[in-house]
Amino acid sequence: MHTKNIETIPNPSRPRERLEEYGVSNLADHELLAIILRTGTKGNNVVGLALEVLNTVEDIYRLRHVSMQELIKIPGIGKVKASEILAAIEFGRRVSQSSQLKEGTVSSSQWVGNYLIKELSNLKQENVLALYLNTKNEIIKKDTVFIGSLNSSVAHPREIFNRAISYSAARIILAHNHPSGNVEPSDADLSFTHRMIEAGELLGIELLDHFIIGEHCYLSMREKGYI
Repeated sequence: MHTKNIETIPNPSRPRERLEEYGVSNLADHELLAIILRTGTKGNNVVGLALEVLNTVEDIYRLRHVSMQELIKIPGIGKVKASEILAAIEFGRRVSQSSQLKEGTVSSSQWVGNYLIKELSNLKQENVLALYLNTKNEIIKKDTVFIGSLNSSVAHPREIFNRAISYSAARIILAHNHPSGNVEPSDADLSFTHRMIEAGELLGIELLDHFIIGEHCYLSMREKGYI
């Protein structure tokens, strides 16, 4: 059986190309559905088929409760396409009901220090760890942003703040371990911290603190007056 697929539609009207050019939020309901359906039928291209589905259910809200039996009654919608539609609806429902996972709420330097000792204290290489916080000081993401040699670490503020922006973070706490066990900051540690503070001020994302983790101990640069 030959089917008319999305390639039969003039390029400016193709939903996938429009998504790439204008963004997913600018597509009409039938265009989004056409991308899910992927192909049309012998007598109807995929956009026409999507329109037929929406016209049949009458209201996009009704798609939340549509059944397999109702969908396969629509000409051109078999069990495979019906399954794809139902799966997309359910996935969208789960996304809309999901909440951001939290690692904990920052309440004090001591809480953070003890948390970071568990994360970094026993590592044999230097690791630079970033804790990304929301406006409530909840940890919404924990990332190892660099793994270096035993006595040096190099991480660029751009990479750290790019991640902060993608996570919609309001604040950052940085930490790295000294495998030697000595928690005193080096000149490189201080220089990097001040670069992070300056970058954060420009972006409106505050660097709350930078911790150095030794062997079952920590140093908070803010507590010690380095920042």
